[in-house]
Amino acid sequence: EVQLQASGGGLVPAGGSLRLSCVASGFTSDDYAIGWLRQAPGKEREGVSCIRVTDGSTFYSDSVKGRFTISTDNAKNTVYLQMNSLKPEDTADYYCAADYDACASYKEKWRIPRFWGLGTLVTVSS
Repeated sequence: EVQLQASGGGLVPAGGSLRLSCVASGFTSDDYAIGWLRQAPGKEREGVSCIRVTDGSTFYSDSVKGRFTISTDNAKNTVYLQMNSLKPEDTADYYCAADYDACASYKEKWRIPRFWGLGTLVTVSS
């Protein structure tokens, strides 16, 4: 059973930084993709960033390119999202999610990753 446990959300002023962490376990194959989606009240779910663990290929939504960086520590089975230059519009619940699909469920809005952790709230004050 795949389990994902996210942490690191909080309140930060605009222009500040936060790092989200997600500890993952239970994958039956090493060829999985893992990342972060976010959901803000009244807005569509957005695939923020994803990384394919086998080759390190990454995906970023246009809204976070150049500000967010996704990385993994395979020894710790952990994926990180370093968020810099945060904006009030980054405020949302952030969910760690994964699937065996090379980040397709992040790139294609009609697809949903199979495995989800609980959300962690990020609030950026103006």
